[in-house]
Amino acid sequence: MNCLFSRHFLFTTALFAVSLPSLVADEKAFDEIEPILMDFCYDCHGDGMDKGDFAMDEYDSIAKHLQNFDVWFESWKNVRSNLMPPADKKQLSDGQRGKVLAFIESKVFKIDHENPDPGRVTIRRFNREEYRYTIKDLLNIDFGVEDILPADDTGYGFDTIGDVLSISPLLMEKYLEAAEQVVKKAVPTDGPEIQEWWLNKDDFRDDRSESWSVEWLPFSHARKMEGNPWINFDGEYEIILDFRISGSEEASSHSGTLKVGLGDKELTSRKLGWDNSRSLSLKTKTTMKKGRDQTLWIATEEGEKPNEGEKELAVVVDSIRIRGPLDGSQKDYPWHMRYLFSEGPPSTDEKARDSYREKILRRFATRAFRRPVDDRTLQRLVAIARQVDMQAGNSFEDGIARAITAILVSPRFLMRAEIQPEPDNPGKVVPIDEYALASRLSYFLWSSTPDEELMRLAGEGKLRASWRDQINRMLKDDKSDRFIRNFVGQWLMARDVQTMHIDERRVLNIRDLGQARRTFSGQLRESMRKESEEFFAHVLRENRPATELLTARYTYLNEPLAEWYGVEGVKGKNMRKVDLPKDSKRGGILSQATFHVVTSNPTRTSPVKRGLFVLENFLATPPPPAVPDVPPLEETAKGDKKNLPLRELLALHSEEKMCASCHARMDPIGLALENYNPVGLWRDTYNGQPIDGSGKLMTGEQFGNAKELSKILATARYRDFHRALAEKLLTFSVGRGIEYYDAPTIDKIVSDTENRGATLKEILYGVLESAPFQKRRGDGDMFATTPGGH
Repeated sequence: MNCLFSRHFLFTTALFAVSLPSLVADEKAFDEIEPILMDFCYDCHGDGMDKGDFAMDEYDSIAKHLQNFDVWFESWKNVRSNLMPPADKKQLSDGQRGKVLAFIESKVFKIDHENPDPGRVTIRRFNREEYRYTIKDLLNIDFGVEDILPADDTGYGFDTIGDVLSISPLLMEKYLEAAEQVVKKAVPTDGPEIQEWWLNKDDFRDDRSESWSVEWLPFSHARKMEGNPWINFDGEYEIILDFRISGSEEASSHSGTLKVGLGDKELTSRKLGWDNSRSLSLKTKTTMKKGRDQTLWIATEEGEKPNEGEKELAVVVDSIRIRGPLDGSQKDYPWHMRYLFSEGPPSTDEKARDSYREKILRRFATRAFRRPVDDRTLQRLVAIARQVDMQAGNSFEDGIARAITAILVSPRFLMRAEIQPEPDNPGKVVPIDEYALASRLSYFLWSSTPDEELMRLAGEGKLRASWRDQINRMLKDDKSDRFIRNFVGQWLMARDVQTMHIDERRVLNIRDLGQARRTFSGQLRESMRKESEEFFAHVLRENRPATELLTARYTYLNEPLAEWYGVEGVKGKNMRKVDLPKDSKRGGILSQATFHVVTSNPTRTSPVKRGLFVLENFLATPPPPAVPDVPPLEETAKGDKKNLPLRELLALHSEEKMCASCHARMDPIGLALENYNPVGLWRDTYNGQPIDGSGKLMTGEQFGNAKELSKILATARYRDFHRALAEKLLTFSVGRGIEYYDAPTIDKIVSDTENRGATLKEILYGVLESAPFQKRRGDGDMFATTPGGH
């Protein structure tokens, strides 16, 4: 007993001796901030007051008080967001606010500001978009992933979150089926064939206008688009034009003629009218000479004009292909696979065939695995290809196809895993290797595997040294449109605007369903989505201030959307940057129809949804989840309350004490946007009552309408907006939600951004240069220790 007591006494004494200096330091730090808490917090949350069932001075000792994470976390969130103290109370100075936040972060959260925690990395599979684009960039084919792979779950608003991107046995079967279909479509198992290649559509021009394109050839305006394709050999060729008819979802009498010719000779033509087919084709054959001297042209002529009320039609050319020489004198692998079969057909010598297999599979596996394939794995792949090739009735290409199938179902392809040099050591924070960094960057900006330049720089250890140059290069590439679509599609919910259910008849007050749907058409919805995407892309690529997303005096429109908004002078179907008149009701995200549609109910607007959307996405201050079993607003609007203004209905709806505090944050924001109906049209009244868009934020700023609200968000609350953007981009990029320990990272991104012009691109740079993106904890994963994996 004496021995045990002695050991326990020595252990306790030693522990106390170690923790005593820390405890003394914590108490001293608390003594320094307690006067601030007493002055600004205890009136409501101390000295016997517990407003909101929240008290800050109920503790037995400072040590235990500092262990009450929930109390300090709520305090930190509200002080950080300027929600506390309330706007009608005495406010903290910037220095006092910083002091309180620094105390909580260092003494309660135990955050090391000099070495921020990069957070947990969850090994995750591709989402559908990443699978689609990885296959496209590896094998140069378009693969319809939605036909095989199920829709992805989302977390924190995005489909890039590791915790929801797992693989079940059933999903693995789907991946095997997908791999087999991809390989069947991509790998030429019949060997070399008559050559076919796609022409660049942008090479076809009409001298009358640089803006004309084969992607929009209106029946009503005759055009002749000319190009001079390079031909490798003299001979007979087939020309294939793939196209569709666009302009109206409903039948139209409008007609025209599509023609294809070479030089001064018309080769073929086809009379066209309304057609909802996804793809049509026009084919012809002709003799062509080697070189670029002959002119290939595509022309349209108008036939019957549309009847009154009908829309005009146009030809949209999807692709222009040439196939030949048709006598088979010159055969090769399809263009999309020539980078793999770079030496042409295989030799008959088995040793040379093995060498060729190794070259093909090393190149493909390295790009597919996003790092150099190890020799052991490579030899296994070569053995698979050889074994299949040697079976009766099979070819060299059959073997390569089987090996590529094996690569496409490998965990090293499907899973975005990273090598950790010191696995199972969570306390060790290390920079990820440059191959992993190249992969993170490529999947962030391109939703796909790194290209050869990123892989080369990673192999040379020079990627970090040319980091911003690579980001800028990638943003200039058309593949960065994938980032725009995926991020904007989820941050602003622009993906949903084309499928969101809206009762067009009730919203537009049109009795005929067909007419209502023609008015609020699928093409108009698509234009709304594109407005948000192209607007965001412009602010990003042109290095504009991030707050311009809220207050820009321009937007992106085509003719249908401009008519919807009442903006004059915009013609044609193509989206373009349009400067808005000074008295325009448009300007910034909060005035865009995408935002209005996705934050509305099927038959009416929802101030609650709109207010919640702004709090979550623009101010980084989401309210707590709604209490259960709250009746819909329609239950309040009955009897003598049926025709009350929406503002009064919401006030009645939120009379419950447990609801009032959240509605006080959401409702003023949503009510400021009531002039925009569920489909984005401006209105001055609702139910015969004038709309009052005035209100006040919880932080005290007052506004009279939506435009003034946008201005406040971009000025008085600009830092909150910058923080919200940084948090959303970081969540999207690293595949996890934002945690309290990310505070130093977010603060640094925002501070650096504001010191460098406060542009959207600077926020993006900051995210991509942050500890969570560049580093990782020492947690092990299934590929942690060996490049070869399992």
